[in-house]
Amino acid sequence: MVGVDIQNPTPDHVYWWSSDWEPIDRAMTGIETHASRMSAAMSVALLSVRLVMGLIFAVCAATVVGFVVFLRQLPSTEVKPPRDADGIVVLTGGSSRVSDAMELLSVGYGKRLLISGVHPASSAQEIQRSLPDSQALLGCCVDLDHSAVNTRSNATGTRRWVQERGFRSLIVVTSNYHMPRAIVELSHAMPDVALIPFPVVGDKWNDEPWWSSGAALRLLLLEYAKYVAAEFRVSLDRLGLGSTASEEPVPTPDLTRRSAASIN
Repeated sequence: MVGVDIQNPTPDHVYWWSSDWEPIDRAMTGIETHASRMSAAMSVALLSVRLVMGLIFAVCAATVVGFVVFLRQLPSTEVKPPRDADGIVVLTGGSSRVSDAMELLSVGYGKRLLISGVHPASSAQEIQRSLPDSQALLGCCVDLDHSAVNTRSNATGTRRWVQERGFRSLIVVTSNYHMPRAIVELSHAMPDVALIPFPVVGDKWNDEPWWSSGAALRLLLLEYAKYVAAEFRVSLDRLGLGSTASEEPVPTPDLTRRSAASIN
């Protein structure tokens, strides 16, 4: 028979049992707490991974969709401008751009032509030799700009030329894949000037589909990335969050805005 203390009726073996298991209970409680924390941490980690993967998928999907939209706006055939303009600007860098711009000038689509982005080593005589049928126009109605080194400086130089000439409308001549970015830069630099695109379609564009050529695909992907970057920068500028570098005047080299005839 187990003796019971009258003041404390709990049997002695109950004290022994409680004091012996108390450390184990604390240990089990600690293990359960640690397990709960680990489970919560794992849940947070899994949620973070899912969010990151979802973000990556969304960015990839947006990039693919944007690239498809970009490609769909590139014409596969050349179409004459719908109307005349005060001036014509051609952004150098692609085949037949300058000759196409000279043809537009010759039939009266504009009063003067600016060839923007002429290589510093290229002289007016070299341009005249490359366009032997346009000697008269080169002598009277063509200006050269050697200062532009990229599309953004093309826009800055063109703006100065347009302001000096008092033009209010401009036909823009460049390659079809380059036209979207050119319009972004030019419209940002000259918001009050009406821009009329004339996309030049190279011979290889239809002869060799871009998806069958690694070089063409790389070119289009690079141009799309530059186009997106330009759109983003221009959007920041419009919000007052971008740099004002594009508003700074560009030094005018000796040959800039001098007609080809004055270099003879």
